[in-house]
This record gives sequence, C-alpha cells and structure tokens, in this order.
Amino acid sequence: MKLCIMVLALSSFLPFGGVFSANDSTGSDVVNIGAIFAFSTINGRVAKIAMNAAVEDVNSDPKFLGGRKLTLSSYDSNYSGFLSIIGGLRFMETDTVAIIGPQVSGTALILSHLANELHVPMLSFTALDPALSSLQFPYFIQTAPNDLQQMTAIADLVSFLGYKEVVAIYTDDDQSRGTISALSDKLAGRRCKISHKAVLSPEALANSSEIVTELVKVSMVESRVIVVHAYAVVGLRVLGLAHELRMMSRGYVWIATAWLSTVIESDPNFGQKDAGFMQGVIALRPHTPDSKRKRAFSSKWGKLSNGSIGLTAYGFYAYDTVWTVANAVKLFLERGGNISFTNRPNMNGLGRGKLNLAALSRFDGGNRVLEYILRTNMTGLTGRVAFNEDKSVVRPAFDILNVVGKGYRQVGYWSNYSGLSVMPPEVFYDKKANRSSSSQVLGEIVWPGQTKVKPRGWVFPHNGRKLRIGVPNRFSFKAFVSRDESTNEIRGYCIDIFQAAVSLLPYAVPHTFVLFGDKRMNPSYGKLVSMITSNVFDAVVGDVAIVTERTRIVDFTQPYIESGLVVVTAARKLDSSAWAFMRPFTPLMWAVTGLLFLVVGVVIWILEHRINDEFRENTMSTLGRMVLILWLFVVLIVTSSYTASLTSILTVQQLAPSIQGIESLISSNDRIGFQVGSFAENYLADELNIARSRLVPLGSPEAYADALNSGRVAAVAFPRDSPLATDMSTAILTLSENGELQKMRKKWLSSQACTQQGSDSGSDSDQLQLKSFWGLFLICGIACFLALLVYFGTMVREFKRYIPHISEPSTPSSSKSMQIKRFLSFVDEKEEELKNKLKRKRMEVVSNGNQRTIY
Repeated sequence: MKLCIMVLALSSFLPFGGVFSANDSTGSDVVNIGAIFAFSTINGRVAKIAMNAAVEDVNSDPKFLGGRKLTLSSYDSNYSGFLSIIGGLRFMETDTVAIIGPQVSGTALILSHLANELHVPMLSFTALDPALSSLQFPYFIQTAPNDLQQMTAIADLVSFLGYKEVVAIYTDDDQSRGTISALSDKLAGRRCKISHKAVLSPEALANSSEIVTELVKVSMVESRVIVVHAYAVVGLRVLGLAHELRMMSRGYVWIATAWLSTVIESDPNFGQKDAGFMQGVIALRPHTPDSKRKRAFSSKWGKLSNGSIGLTAYGFYAYDTVWTVANAVKLFLERGGNISFTNRPNMNGLGRGKLNLAALSRFDGGNRVLEYILRTNMTGLTGRVAFNEDKSVVRPAFDILNVVGKGYRQVGYWSNYSGLSVMPPEVFYDKKANRSSSSQVLGEIVWPGQTKVKPRGWVFPHNGRKLRIGVPNRFSFKAFVSRDESTNEIRGYCIDIFQAAVSLLPYAVPHTFVLFGDKRMNPSYGKLVSMITSNVFDAVVGDVAIVTERTRIVDFTQPYIESGLVVVTAARKLDSSAWAFMRPFTPLMWAVTGLLFLVVGVVIWILEHRINDEFRENTMSTLGRMVLILWLFVVLIVTSSYTASLTSILTVQQLAPSIQGIESLISSNDRIGFQVGSFAENYLADELNIARSRLVPLGSPEAYADALNSGRVAAVAFPRDSPLATDMSTAILTLSENGELQKMRKKWLSSQACTQQGSDSGSDSDQLQLKSFWGLFLICGIACFLALLVYFGTMVREFKRYIPHISEPSTPSSSKSMQIKRFLSFVDEKEEELKNKLKRKRMEVVSNGNQRTIY
C-alpha cells in the first residue's frame, strides 16, 4: 500500500501524453535502454563513458540487432534517491526494454517492485546489496560480484590473518546496513565477530565532528582491525581524520571495501595528493582477468575520457552490462520476438485528470529478454560473463591491494573457488578446488606505520580497568590454587603458570585475582566459567576441565596438564619382611617341591652309590643321568616361575586397580566418588548413565582412598574468541619447551601416596600353587620310579648271576629273610668290591682243583 501511495504521488511529475494502445508495436528501428546514475560521482562518470563506448561498439555492426540501432538514454539522479525513482518511472512509460542502474541499493529496492509489475529487466553493477533477493525481485540482476561475496572475501582475509574481532565503520543507508549484516554472518562462520559498529550518517561529510566522535570511540575499544564501508567521499574523510588522530600508526589494521580501489584508480594524480594519509591500508577491487580485449579498451580509455578520469574495474562491468543486454535483445529478435508494450488494465482508470499512470506499460517480451539475459555466456572485458541459478555472477573474485608509497601494490587474490592466493584465480579453475588453510597465501603486506610486522590486531581497552581474573577458592588440593593466609597472596601451580606466561607476552597485561567460593568446599567450576560470559570475570585461572559444554561459551588456552578422566582406586601395599621370599609359592607348593628334592636325591643316590664313590660333579650311570637331566629341567621351570612371581608381587601387582576399565565401573554397584565442584558428577550421571544415588561428593584427599575420582585437565579460560587466549597459549607452549612448566609441576604437584591403603588379602590369589606344576612333578616322579624299577630289575638279574659264585650254597633251611638280607647287601655293596670278591672266589676254586689233582 505504501508503494502504491508513493507511485501515485510521483506520477504527478510525469508527462501527460504518450498513451500506448493495447498490443501496439512501436515499429521503431531503435532499441531503447535507459541508465540511471549520479554522473557527478566516480562510478557515474566512469559508467557513462564505458556504456557509451559499448553502445558504439554494438552499433558498429548494423546487422547485430537485425538492422536496429541500440540507443542509451541516461538520467542523472544527482545522487538523489527521489530523482532516481523519477528517472525510473520516466523510462517505464516509454519503450525501454531494459534499465541499467540505479546506482544505489535503496532506490533499486523500490524500482524493483515496478520492474516486477512492468516486466522491465534492471541490471546494476553498483547496487550490490545482498538483500536484493533473486526470488523477491526476479527482474533485478546484479552484473558484478555483490557485497555478500565481497564480505566473504573480507571474512576470509580476517581469518587468514588470525584476527578474531573487527570494528565496522559504515554509512547508515540500506546498502551499507545489508552489507555489514552479511559481514557479521560471514565472520561468525569463521569464529570471528564485529565487536563495535561506528555508524555514520550519509551526510557525515558535511559534519566532520560526527566522524571524529566515532573515531574516538573506535580508538577506545579493544580491536584494532577496522573495516570501512562507505561512499567514496565519506570514506576518504574517515581515513583523513583517522590520520590526524594518529590512528594510521603501528598496531592498526585498516581494510577498505571496493570504494577505495575505485578512488585510487579513477584519479591519475592520486599518489601525489592522497596516498600519504592512508599508507598500509588494505583495499579490495573486483577482479577482471587480463586479456587482449581488456588491454585494448584500457589503451583507448584516455581518448574516450579525454583524460578526465581513470578507468576503474566498474568501468569494465558497465561495458559488459550493455553487451549483456544487447546480446539478450539480439536473441529475442532472432527468435521471432517483437518489441511491444501493453497498458495495464488495472491502470486504465487512472489515466484521467492530472494523474497519467496509464502511461506505465508492460514490456510484452520482458520475461523472454530476462531469460536470455540470465542465459548469457560470453567472454567480456571482465572475463566470463554468466549467471548462477541465484542470478549472481559466476566465479566472483577480488584483487587484494596494499596502499604503499605513491600508489598501491597487489598482494594477492581472492575467489570463491580457490580462496586467498598469490596467483590469479583463473589459474585454478581447471584444477580441483582446494580451500584448505595450508593452501591460503598472500604476499608481503606493509602495514600502517611502515612496518612489515603483522599487527597484533587488538589492545586492552583504554578504560583504566584491570582484567578481573577469577580463581577458585579451593578447600582441597590447594597445590593448584590457594590463598596464603599470612599475606593474602594468591599462589599455586596454576597461578605460577599464568604469571610466567604473562611475563613472556610482548605487552603488559594488568590484572587482579578475585577468589570465587567460600573455602568450606570446592566451588562449582561450571558456575565459575559461566561468569565469564556474564562479564563478571574477564578470565578464569585454575584447574578448569575442558569439556564440550564449556567450549561452547568460552575459549581455553593450551592445556598444561594431561587431559582425560582417570580412576583412582585403592592400592595394595605389601609390607617388606624377612619372609617375603616365601610369598610366590603356597605352603603346599613349598612342601611338595622340598619333598621332590629329597626323592630325587634318594633316587640319584640309589642309582649312583655302587659305582660313584665321591658323588661329585658328573653322574656315572645312564639312569642317573636321565633322572638328573629331567630334574634340572623341572628346577629351571620352577625357578623361573618363582622369580617372575616374586617380581610381580613386589612391583606390578601393587599397581593393579580393583576396577578394570569403564565397563566394570558402570556394571558394578560400588559407590563412586567425585571431586566437589568438578564436571565429573554430570559426566558420570548424564553420559555414563550412572545413578546419582551411587555418586558421593568428596572434598579432601583422604576421602579418595576408597573411591573413584574424576581426572583433571587444567587450562586458563577466556571469553570466547578472546585474542588474549591465543597469545597465552603460545606463551604456555614456550614454557613447556624451555622446561619451566616441568619445574613448576615438580614444585607444586610432587607425587603423594594415599593416606589409607587397602588390605593385602588378595595377595594369596597371586601365589603359585601346586596345581600349576603337578603335571611337571608327575613326569619327574614317574621318571624316578621307572629308573628305580629298571635299576632293581638289573640288580635282581645280577644277584641271581653272581651270588651262587661268591656265597655258600643255600640250604633248604635258609629263610627268605636271609635271602632278602643277602640281596640288600648285594645292592649296597660296591660294584668294584663285588667284582674283586668274585675274582678271588674263582681263584680259590681253581687252586683247590689243582691240589686234588696232585694228591
């Protein structure tokens, strides 16, 4: 309704004649296109020259439009949105097939509604507000990379340089608001943000005090990365006043959008007049690939402009935009199209009296011309000219410029395909897209203050306030953080690391420690961390666990204690005693082993005593050797097992916990302790689904001996995206590399055993029992038995063989007991003695026989 009222009001300025009849063809040999620009501005002046040159080139071939001539009607809006709308309405009441412009997005937003109704395509290379949606305004087409793509390039640049916060300075108009909103979204996607917005009125040029006021505010904030998006005249004034306020010095980072590159290129004498106050500024420029046609057009630009203005990138887009319309009209005519206009039936009743709205006619072939425009695929001065499905230009790219000396130098490129590079984007189009961080690179940049050292990008706010560092007021484990009661000084392992890291920073960090908690019990670390987001604390120092929930709201430095959860359980302590060596074997095992020693000794004695006088070193009998070899094998195994068991009992088994892994922890019904204030309670209950009735809060080291405890990972927490977090992480890594971190760890966190120890009742189960060796002992026993059996069998055979020769013949009265005694005596008798006795007996027998023969 508001738009209709505005149109009715504006229509009173329209001429009263020129009413079109229905389906009435113009029958003209001329194809009219219109252009709405403020021709006193840089873009307006350059665009007018470039568009006229394009029209001349189109008309140089009479057959291009089938004998028709392309004409360009220009309307000077004088930088007035009101006059721009008037110019648009005037074009829409005539036989204009397309409008190039308007120059600013606010006017384009209004005229796009009329273009939708009257089917007149509108093409603009300067009204680049991302809010001009292709769905809402199908007849409005942006023929240059829009501000959404430019803000993506700036966000990638800020992220590449490692900055987390920027300050945005912009004019308060429709286009700038939409552009800065897009920048905010793109920065957020890279975990960056706009920390401060300095909004200038469009008329700020006439009121320098407004700019100065905003710049003073900018100088008081933390971020030193400043993005300027404004009209050229306002932007130049901002940079000039910033130079006067000494804000173009070391430590600042200034990034200007495409307006600055337009100013630089349009003024041939720019370096002599203006470059001095903007040294080190980074500027973006729409990228146009180098080509023979581009060089030819650039070479004749001086003649076209009479040296009045330099050629800018938007001059190339103005030229290609005219050719885009001309090619679409050519296709329309070649395929049977007829340029005709029709009055809107709902406006016929308005064509009476002073209001002649009926003159606003619909272009009958507007939808087909729009279709051919969107299907454009040609090579122009700006490279490939084509449109995506959302009507944005394909392959948007920007040059990254650095103002140095009396001009500028190019330090890189950006494209939505390859990101940041030092090579032109077209080099990468035939390769696979690679947007990894390692592939992003820029040339050397000279920053404000004539330095090549990259600025830090932030400072502490100039508000005279020290950083408020929250520290937990612990009840237990005071080695991490505690307060010295005598001096009220905050001290501890975490404090020492923080102080040492701060001392390594190249700048001062004024701070003060603020205790959190009542000291009667450990405070809640979740609440402590959340107080950073509520601006109660600027940072938190302590043994703060890094968990997912907390990383969503704050940033952490490099951890300086190993991360993860650990289980602390009771350890069995074996008391040293004179009989500790008895522990590896059970009493029965010791008894059987000793008995086997005696049995084997007896067997060896039995097998060896007849032939081995000394019982030293080597055995003499074969059976003895067999038994001894097997016994030595048994002794080797038993000795090795004993040694391993004793070593395990005295060392490794003392470290074995009663809980074997997370599964046994969950499945058991034991009560589980957790440190008061830590995240372990929620983790055990919410993540591991352990009933809270099993959880017991523990507040002192003594209470940990019989329960479980959550592990800690200590770090310093800062507000999310705080630049100080990165510097502190670097400092902590330096402490780790130079050994200072380990020294502080030894100072505060020396190992201490639990005060309460578990019983050693389970040690019996670790002893070696007889059942583990009964097979080995059985084999040895059987071998001894078989050796004895063979031995006694041999003895019986020898007894029967030798006894008749060395003893008196037995009489019937001889008892069996006497035979046994003789056998045992035979067995006990030395083999050598037996042989000698047998030899003497035989000699006696021979001697007696000889005597009988003589007598």
